[in-house]
Amino acid sequence: MKKTISILAAMGLSASLMLGSVMTVSAEEVYKIGVCQLVEHAALDAAYEGFVDGLAEAGYVDGENIEIDYQNAQGDQSNCATIASKLVNDQSDLILAIATPAAQACANATEEIPILVTAVTDPAESGLVEDNAAPGSNVSGTSDLTPVKEQLDLLVELLPETKKIAILYCSSESNSSIQAAMAIEAAEALGIETIEATVSNSNEIQQVVQSLIGKVDAIYAPTDNMIAAGMQTVALVANPAGLPVICGEEGMVQSGGLATNGINYYNLGKQTAAMAVKVLTGEADTATMPIEYLEDVDTVINAATVEELGIEIPEELQQYVVDFEAEAAE
Repeated sequence: MKKTISILAAMGLSASLMLGSVMTVSAEEVYKIGVCQLVEHAALDAAYEGFVDGLAEAGYVDGENIEIDYQNAQGDQSNCATIASKLVNDQSDLILAIATPAAQACANATEEIPILVTAVTDPAESGLVEDNAAPGSNVSGTSDLTPVKEQLDLLVELLPETKKIAILYCSSESNSSIQAAMAIEAAEALGIETIEATVSNSNEIQQVVQSLIGKVDAIYAPTDNMIAAGMQTVALVANPAGLPVICGEEGMVQSGGLATNGINYYNLGKQTAAMAVKVLTGEADTATMPIEYLEDVDTVINAATVEELGIEIPEELQQYVVDFEAEAAE
């Protein structure tokens, strides 16, 4: 009898160990990551792609140990609030907010769930954090602060006869207002006169750009989400009129702008992913994670736009001319 009990006990212990092993495997945590993106355009799409790829490279793969719920507000700020509420109600472990209005909506929706922002020029100025060096809340992330001065320097290098420019942006984007102020200061230092050309919705882009023909020598368009999404419209009006557009980022150049000294949004997304890994593993807390920036910028000049405008590119800049049409055909 004792021997039988011993055997049964051993079997029970073995089964218990096996069950424990199964329970350990099945108990592996799957993190829920909610994503709120303001609108579809090249820069924001690249930031999201970089974020997903960066997570995968760190071992966090969608459908395996993370579940990504990607939501796009299609440029509607009220949709951002709806999406933010959904991500909070779904008890996301972390939220990625792409662009300032999306970030503001998510920050308003929760003070508990960690939020990482990206494609936001100045989180502190936009009311998202107490200080960019010490956020002090559940929000941190990466800034797409544009090298505005370098972009205006490029404008002068490409268009040395420029005397007056228009700064084209959406009046309701705090992200853009910050850049517009920086552009005015940089232009004044170069002896260039500026006027502000603002739109409140995408339907106004064509009319506003048409109104600038004959009034300015060039247009400067910062990393404004509405203008970026409508950049093809800007180019269709400006380029045939001989009005060059210097842009805030490469995607806008690819859509018909002349040139930029801009950051790489894919790399910005990957940098945000590295921050996300630290948050998910408990290695870091958003409250003490400083806002991060990309130091490297890329110079890009659109070959087709150069030809359409009839501009002669200085020899030292010819290495930066890109034939996007040929690249797309490959």
